[in-house]
Amino acid sequence: MSFSGTIQKCRACDKTVHFVEMISADGIPYHNTCFRCVKCNGKLAMSSYFQLDGSLYCKPHFDQKFKELGGVSRTPSTNRTNEMGRSPSKLASKLSSMFSGTQEKCAKCNKTVYPLEKVTVEGEFYHSQCFRCAQGGCKLTPSNYAALDGNLFCKPHFAQLFKEKGNYADFSKSASTKKNPEPPEEASSKE
Repeated sequence: MSFSGTIQKCRACDKTVHFVEMISADGIPYHNTCFRCVKCNGKLAMSSYFQLDGSLYCKPHFDQKFKELGGVSRTPSTNRTNEMGRSPSKLASKLSSMFSGTQEKCAKCNKTVYPLEKVTVEGEFYHSQCFRCAQGGCKLTPSNYAALDGNLFCKPHFAQLFKEKGNYADFSKSASTKKNPEPPEEASSKE
């Protein structure tokens, strides 16, 4: 099966935008690298951009443009629609539904894993920050990990533990104490 691409064009450069490099602002596609302020060329974030007359602005330049125009109502009216002909609440609802439907939970912390932060190994899902070595806390990648009894290890720590323990039975006990560093109840009751 071949990937045929997308027909969406970046509003800034008018070139094809592939899904992995696309930012959609108010339903308008941009390349991640083209999502910049028209005045200062500063990189914008979804949480801090302003759009006026089809142009993108950072906060300082939007405020400047706002003053130049003599002011525009900053409070949306209830019947206002965006360029796509949708009311802001319908658009927000559609956007939020894109992120609320995932049922995939992280195997380590059991919280929802979203596509941008997901690592999938052996049918399990992890946040990229949770995909760490149980022994040393090293960051793992799908090509440099080993798994045993639900514990993840970097290959160097896996080899080191196996050399120390000599068998897999003692190996997993050592890993579980590293994973949960709290002292056993016996040790805490002696104090």
